[in-house]
Amino acid sequence: MSNAATQIKDTVTANDVVLFMKGTKDAPQCGFSSRVAGVLNFMGVEFADINVLADEDIRQGIKDYSDWPTIPQLYIKGEFVGGCDIITEMTLSGELDQMFDKEGVSYSKDAADKIREANG
Repeated sequence: MSNAATQIKDTVTANDVVLFMKGTKDAPQCGFSSRVAGVLNFMGVEFADINVLADEDIRQGIKDYSDWPTIPQLYIKGEFVGGCDIITEMTLSGELDQMFDKEGVSYSKDAADKIREANG
């Protein structure tokens, strides 16, 4: 499992935004992964998508790495942010925007505002 942990650590440190998910950003394979990838895609965030269904060691390894039992998992600048419910809440409250601003991650503020308007 140490190989998976090393691979995960390298991935989250080499990319500004990483989403460990079921499926890919273009073809999510679960509703929760689809929601988070959809938010990131809609906001124009460049992110690495890691399909945990393609590698059982990564699928279990990411749960161990973050000490978080569910997938998807979002990382920004190497820091674990949360899963679907947390990302949804952060998007609607504006906290995700603040985190992107603080970390220098490019995103569409207009798109973020549209998400909040549609769900307000």
